[in-house]
Amino acid sequence: DITYGVVREQHDALVCIDDSIVRGTTLKKSILKILGRSKPRKLVIASTAPQIRYPDCYGIDMSELGKFIAFQAAVSLIQEHGYRGLLKEVAEQCREALKSETSSKPENFVKRVYENFTVDQISERVAELVAPEALKEVTKVEVIYQSVENLHEALPDHPGDWYFTGNYPTPGGYRVAHKAFLNFYENKDGRSY
Repeated sequence: DITYGVVREQHDALVCIDDSIVRGTTLKKSILKILGRSKPRKLVIASTAPQIRYPDCYGIDMSELGKFIAFQAAVSLIQEHGYRGLLKEVAEQCREALKSETSSKPENFVKRVYENFTVDQISERVAELVAPEALKEVTKVEVIYQSVENLHEALPDHPGDWYFTGNYPTPGGYRVAHKAFLNFYENKDGRSY
């Protein structure tokens, strides 16, 4: 819970720091509802991690692409802007990539889902998707992510950024990304590896 009476209703902005925003479920179903009770003018959720856009297959169980809130935001923007055919194209490219798998330099076709939108546009849509309807009437919700560039500056000797950038260190990572997209596209639940 929170301490009541500290935030001046409709006057103060409240900032909450989150280590990462993967699915957005905890924000939507719990954190924003609790913080919203104080009725701040604005709620800012600052993620210390960049947008998690791609599955991880190297240790953290994050393989269901369709459940990632940044991916959901990008798909929502694609639909809103009339780029619906793009998802079909990406699915075809992923299917072909999984058939051939002979490229010495694999390409992540899932990146196309994000290429028409800025980080800020996706962040704004994430905020819309995670903000409970009742809260939207009272408080503006903003979601801010750490940039990939700033992450690299903070951790210069750590190259493990594939779930943010889609640049996998092995061909298997690209296979997982392509399979995860196809699972999303074909409405299949479960791991992509």
